[in-house]
Amino acid sequence: MMAGKGFSKIYNMSGGIKAWHNNIAIGPEDLGLALFTGTESPADVLVVAYSLEDGLRDFYLSMAAKVRNPKVKDIFQKLSDIEIKHKERVFEEYLAVTGKIESVQDFEKNMVAAAVEGGLTTEEYINLFQPDFESEIDIISLAMSIEAQALDLYQRAADNTADQKSKAVLHQIAAEEAAHLSQLGRLMDDVVH
Repeated sequence: MMAGKGFSKIYNMSGGIKAWHNNIAIGPEDLGLALFTGTESPADVLVVAYSLEDGLRDFYLSMAAKVRNPKVKDIFQKLSDIEIKHKERVFEEYLAVTGKIESVQDFEKNMVAAAVEGGLTTEEYINLFQPDFESEIDIISLAMSIEAQALDLYQRAADNTADQKSKAVLHQIAAEEAAHLSQLGRLMDDVVH
């Protein structure tokens, strides 16, 4: 099953998921899928993805304003900057898919969703993980959890769509979320070491 999803190295872990001590997606199988009905065009998929990235950026900015620890403020700013890059990438893809010449401001009028990446609201993520907002490690761990949830959501949405172009866009966004997780892993390594 995993090899069919493009994973080239698969390891069987003794003890299964209960032995795993890193990020996992949480919630029911349909969590966040209300954002993707399965009938969206590639352009519609990109509008939702952009909206989710924007919601996450707003969350990081709002948290940066609330914390006292300057190192945590810096991490929230870095996370916010990463989301700007994600938004730019999604917008570029939208222009390529639609062939439109549109400003970001006009595009943003189409935004949807009160959730951040992964399909939960920021309050739901906070309640679920209860991070210490003055801890660099807790903040990066929260961000990694959100990105893992987003990766899972985009993969599930791709599985639920019949439109092959939309499926390809969702798989591409999922691959980018995996890259975001790697980037956060490097940030965590910098903080820990």
